[in-house]
Amino acid sequence: MQTYKVTLSAPEADAKAIAVLLSEVLDPPPAVSIAEGGEWRLLEAYFEDQPDLAALRALVTDSGGAHLAEAMTLVEIPDENWVARVQRGLHPVTAGRFLIHGSHDRTAGRGKRFAMEVDAGQAFGTAHHGTTRGCLIAIDRLAARRRWRRVLDLGTGSGVLAMAVAKVSTAAVLASDIDPIAVAVAEENWRRGGVGGRIRGLVAPGLHAREFSAHAPFDLITANILAAPLIKLAPRLSALLAPGGHIVLSGLLDAQAREVAATYRRLGLVLETRIPLEGWTTLVLSRHSWLRQRMAA
Repeated sequence: MQTYKVTLSAPEADAKAIAVLLSEVLDPPPAVSIAEGGEWRLLEAYFEDQPDLAALRALVTDSGGAHLAEAMTLVEIPDENWVARVQRGLHPVTAGRFLIHGSHDRTAGRGKRFAMEVDAGQAFGTAHHGTTRGCLIAIDRLAARRRWRRVLDLGTGSGVLAMAVAKVSTAAVLASDIDPIAVAVAEENWRRGGVGGRIRGLVAPGLHAREFSAHAPFDLITANILAAPLIKLAPRLSALLAPGGHIVLSGLLDAQAREVAATYRRLGLVLETRIPLEGWTTLVLSRHSWLRQRMAA
């Protein structure tokens, strides 16, 4: 069995943005690493099957520009457990009270109440990217302000956001993803984290499954996906939110945040906080109970 490596040199911000893009869009996601040091960073993405270089270049062109995409190289390398190698290079990350670490760093989380073990692999979300870390910071801040009964994590990926909610609250959590592999990975992470009994995993595209309306309204909704689906799903997603509830949206480039916020504002949600990290923005919006009553009048 062979492994394929895609290599790209880019400015630090572009390299980090492209790493998140590859992890979120590709199915299954590659194992991605970024070398430290210097204004330009070397990004390496490892694939078990030969990727379509032209498709990857088109994806990178939309994010970082054609000049970066054309510099991408693809080589076939001897077989090795590259996922494990990349995991070893990922150090523990803090986000608010949360500490996220891989299985190779279990000692870092020993004895810490809000430590979570999540390995890089077949599902997105290790908190090493600004999108996931921004959501975790938002969850931590909101948990200090109110209690939740029902929570929805849309596009759960590795399940780290659902697990974070279960760590800081007693809420019942519904966590969905379009990818059955992601849900299986998430369920294993929840079991290992000791919170599997309060999180229900659901394989479902969009928001049409009856489980969403059956568990609604939600006091908190998290959705770390991409700008286009967040805009498309806005009417249905906002309708699932309880009065006084919050929606945390991420997977947004800084330049996309304004349009997404405006879309949800037209549906009666108020932008409370923006959390910018590494070229990405996390939005925290709410629907105040008095505003919902006024709209219904």
